[in-house]
Amino acid sequence: MKFTVLTVNLHKGFGFFNRRFILHELREAVRAVSADVVFLQEVLGEHELHAARVPTWPQAPHYEFLADSLWSDFAYGRNAVYPQGHHGNALLSKFAITHHTNHDVSVEGPERRGLLHSVLKLEDGRQLHAICVHLGLRESHRQRQVERLCQLIDSLPPEDPVVVAGDFNDWRQRAHRMLSRCAGLAEVFVKSYGAAARTFPARFPLLPLDRIYVRGASVQHPIVLPRRPWSHLSDHAPLAAEIRL
Repeated sequence: MKFTVLTVNLHKGFGFFNRRFILHELREAVRAVSADVVFLQEVLGEHELHAARVPTWPQAPHYEFLADSLWSDFAYGRNAVYPQGHHGNALLSKFAITHHTNHDVSVEGPERRGLLHSVLKLEDGRQLHAICVHLGLRESHRQRQVERLCQLIDSLPPEDPVVVAGDFNDWRQRAHRMLSRCAGLAEVFVKSYGAAARTFPARFPLLPLDRIYVRGASVQHPIVLPRRPWSHLSDHAPLAAEIRL
């Protein structure tokens, strides 16, 4: 059993400095990878002002627009809510999503964060737990959020495979040891190359903020994506990997 995963921060469908709406280009780039499971962060579920001002704004929520006909199932976890609308994490899946839960891991202050946990039914009948992550900007917040992530994973059946992917904002790379110790997770790029992939900023990547962690997978192969068009589509470069169970 093997499948491909992709994780990308959508930056709410806008390019650098929010000057240009590029969700249609993002959709084509995501479709070109043809991943079985797509982890998305900073996905707009609704925004009344943008919808009124942008001529090409889709009528459907952005995660539905991206799923289109290629991903039959999708899940959305609303994190930040404001007068104009809301945004959060989303998961697109070619496998059936039997259920999903968005766990609020926000700490004090206005920054809202969540862990979107989806349970997928694989072709061989097994369950796959997919957790889409977007952690906080402050290190003290991230530490508490990683602890919550460990608690969530420890509550899952030990025989079920787990994939955790997204934007960890962990520029000091302190999450690796915590997730390995408490949850038995291994990061795909660290295991293959000895270091996490640099993903931010996308045009000149310096910081390894985005990750793909797995548990219960026998082989993980990172997939090198082309620099174009991704370097002009988001402030984060995407990551992809082939997972074999």
